[in-house]
Amino acid sequence: MKKTLLAITIPALFIANSVSATELYSDEVNTFSVGGHISAGLTGSDEGDTGVNSVAPRINFGATRDLGNGFTADALVEWSINMEGGEQALSTRLGYLGLAHDVYGRAAIGTQWAPTFDVTGVADMPIAFANDFLYSSDMGSAGTARADDMVSYRNSFDFSDNMSLNLGLGWQGVQEDYDARYQVALSFDFAKFSVGVAYNTGDVEYTTNTETATMANVSAKYGSYGQGLYVAAVYGQNDWVYRSGSENAYEETTDAEFIVAYAFANSINVSLNYESSTDEKKSETLYSQSALQVEYNFLPNVVGYVGYQVDLGNDINVAEDNIWMIGGRIYL
Repeated sequence: MKKTLLAITIPALFIANSVSATELYSDEVNTFSVGGHISAGLTGSDEGDTGVNSVAPRINFGATRDLGNGFTADALVEWSINMEGGEQALSTRLGYLGLAHDVYGRAAIGTQWAPTFDVTGVADMPIAFANDFLYSSDMGSAGTARADDMVSYRNSFDFSDNMSLNLGLGWQGVQEDYDARYQVALSFDFAKFSVGVAYNTGDVEYTTNTETATMANVSAKYGSYGQGLYVAAVYGQNDWVYRSGSENAYEETTDAEFIVAYAFANSINVSLNYESSTDEKKSETLYSQSALQVEYNFLPNVVGYVGYQVDLGNDINVAEDNIWMIGGRIYL
């Protein structure tokens, strides 16, 4: 069973609950679609007041063109939506051009989901709480999730109907404080299981020194989120990746994320996740937390969600605070 490269590389856009894109135009050569989602709800905590929030609302436009001889070009632009009002209504999340072939693979250039995220994103499934460690302020430059100014290549090699090897490569040019960065991701799918490894490296310039910032991650998963039982885990070892302010970074950290979820036939999906990050040099827990979440599909493109995240403590004198969230999401 040969999977198309567009099918295996673009789904990270819609990793939450349902594939979200409405095809507005299609002929024998071209397609044009609109996607994204809008969410709104309430959030509060033990230490703070209740307020209105929205979880990563976005809108995107995508297009493909059949170039013949097995090649397909694709393009996508996606913007974050500011639901609070103000002068800046939209900001860029993604913007890239791609060229795919079922045999030769797919290359893309622009701001896009990084190959590292192909491996680490397996636990980033619930709407409300998950995978905080991937979304640092330097995410785009470091390429930990969405990656700015990246050239990527991906391919999938099938060995049987239910067994395949997936390869991802990424390169980013020089950016502010960041020299060129390189990353590679490998994952192996068999039946309902998948295991993966990723490595991401490049120099980062600080005020008084230059360090090589690296991420080494492994992951494993079973099942498909939203379809019965789903279990996933991610573990990472990092050097000079996560900043503790504008200039300083933790020299050595480890991250861990685990999630177990079960989607019932009545469209109720219950999940429990755990996440922690540790400063290995000082043997200090930077944060640890666990969340119980429930999502319900009223319709295929309408989801309600509620979650409660328990702060399990830290060693850096940050006040503990349990957070809750409730709301709804409509996929475009």
